[in-house]
Amino acid sequence: MNEASRILLAAVVALSFLGAISQQRPEQPASDTEIRIGNLMPYTGALAAYAAIGKAEAAYFDMINDRGGINGRKVRFISYDDNSDPTTALALTRALVERDNVLLMFGSFGTPGNLAVRSFLNERKIPQLFVASGDEELSNPTAFPWTMGWQPSFRAEGRVYANYIQAFYPERKIVVLWQNDQFGRDLFKGFEEGLGDLARMIIVDIAFEISDVAIDTHVSILKQSGAAIFVFAGAPDVAAKVIQQTAEFNWHPLFILDDAAASIATALRPAGLEKSAGAISTSFLKDASDPAWKDDPAMREWSSFMDKYYPGGDKDDSAAVYGYAAAETLAQVLKQCGDDLSRENVMRQAASLRAYQASVALPGVTISTSPEDYRPIKQVRLVQFDGRTWQPIGDVIESAFAGAGKK
Repeated sequence: MNEASRILLAAVVALSFLGAISQQRPEQPASDTEIRIGNLMPYTGALAAYAAIGKAEAAYFDMINDRGGINGRKVRFISYDDNSDPTTALALTRALVERDNVLLMFGSFGTPGNLAVRSFLNERKIPQLFVASGDEELSNPTAFPWTMGWQPSFRAEGRVYANYIQAFYPERKIVVLWQNDQFGRDLFKGFEEGLGDLARMIIVDIAFEISDVAIDTHVSILKQSGAAIFVFAGAPDVAAKVIQQTAEFNWHPLFILDDAAASIATALRPAGLEKSAGAISTSFLKDASDPAWKDDPAMREWSSFMDKYYPGGDKDDSAAVYGYAAAETLAQVLKQCGDDLSRENVMRQAASLRAYQASVALPGVTISTSPEDYRPIKQVRLVQFDGRTWQPIGDVIESAFAGAGKK
């Protein structure tokens, strides 16, 4: 990895160090030769499975720099490890802004950390672009005009699963195991909203902590309910344990798995591919393991990218595809900026994407924004795991407007 694009694994910034920042003379965040981009990722800790997002983004900007940069400027991608801790996220964001003089924050992972730094960045009119979270509060241009999401919302994803159940499995008993944080609560809330009157079919729901060691107990309780449908909303490593436990209990419900946990590399393969067969999820990006894409020019370029710039990455890791696509979207925004790299113009261009097609997005999934619409990706597709790859089922769905259920 070259000097222009690097990952700095720094979990904590000392208070004395932060105090010294204000004494340094700030430099221009963008120059004729360089664009500085800040980022936070959980490179360590309970959510380290998502670190591949940041690593793929760093690798993408290395590739861009090798090709001459963006409008003649090299990208300096500075990424810190916040360990998914909101307090650390705020301290590191201050460091990125006040010491590293980044032009913008891009693609930082997680809801709590992004919410923790949102006011700080908006007060200083610093773009907080394409955050790696589906929390709808991070796409509110009226209240926070400098913060923009990227992926479909968690609540919309929950409504998609509800609509699928309404269409194909009405009156079946449902159980839900959801992560006790903003992500899990949002997806579960959207799921209940989507079911409408059928929400009465949810006979048991259990919230779990990321550090919970009693996952087998939770699964046992859910099995005893006699439910035919099991909805899971959580991290991939927990999903792997849940899939293993259902198999060990000889329980075979329809398993619905949230998109963020549907990675073959970090969830399904550790659980056992054969145990994962039949699972339902959503996706808006191509599955790199699917032979259907072997002759697709974009996926062939993706594979070459992984070989050259991210050789330590796993091509089956959907987080790596996510990072690549998000970085590609930011590169498009910066290209549209031309020579005007003011923060105001960056936000103006980010809010004027018109049916932009990321190269690794599924056909029919486009990116559009406006000053009133900070939800770039609104389409998803239901997919089902066949024991080897995720296969699309049905048409592309406008997830942001998925029905709220029967009233």
